[in-house]
Amino acid sequence: MQDHLIPAAELAQKARTPFPGASAAYDAARKALLAEEIEFRRHMTRLVEQRRALPPGPVIEKDYRFKDEQAFEVGLRDLFGDKDTLVTYFWMYGPQRERPCPMCTNWLGAVNGNAADIKQRVALKILGRSPVDRQFAFAQERGWRDLNFVQTIGDDYANDLGLLTPDGSEYPALVVYRREGDEVRLFWAAEMTREMADPGQDPRDAPDIASLWSVLDLTPGGRGSDWYPSLNY
Repeated sequence: MQDHLIPAAELAQKARTPFPGASAAYDAARKALLAEEIEFRRHMTRLVEQRRALPPGPVIEKDYRFKDEQAFEVGLRDLFGDKDTLVTYFWMYGPQRERPCPMCTNWLGAVNGNAADIKQRVALKILGRSPVDRQFAFAQERGWRDLNFVQTIGDDYANDLGLLTPDGSEYPALVVYRREGDEVRLFWAAEMTREMADPGQDPRDAPDIASLWSVLDLTPGGRGSDWYPSLNY
């Protein structure tokens, strides 16, 4: 398949700037950028295919316990519902926090907009250390209607994933699980740590699944070096 791809630079020559008056320098630079964008798209496609081809991950042997939105105690397998794939996001809203992490809030706000569609194909659960009613109250404040919140019982789950620090701080975690019969296996987890960040950049995954940054990356000012979303607008 890859052998039959038209070179990106050749495809980029088909582009036409949508408004008249572009300088030759702009036209040339835009076509060069478009060629890179095409190559990036192709690399992203290969990355997705490589992720989907991962061998079976480890079986989750520990019986992690949770409380669902009806306050019933459930296990990890129960969170799948009738789906065979479970996408989880552990957000930074522990009982010691007065307000949740602004970055987690930003990401969940974007996910909420697509949650109803996502849940047609896979299970989607937001995990937090705070009681569900506290998480849900904040969701109502933000106008989130389609996210399902779950409380982790105890800190085994967070500790085993390395999400808690000695001073009580939290880290977020995006983890995808696969159910095979009675077994639950890890499929994929975001594993880019702070130590893996490039010089001058905030630690982040690739692709960056936060739509906030994806949109700002299209602008002249980009993300900015010292700007972060706020809980109050």
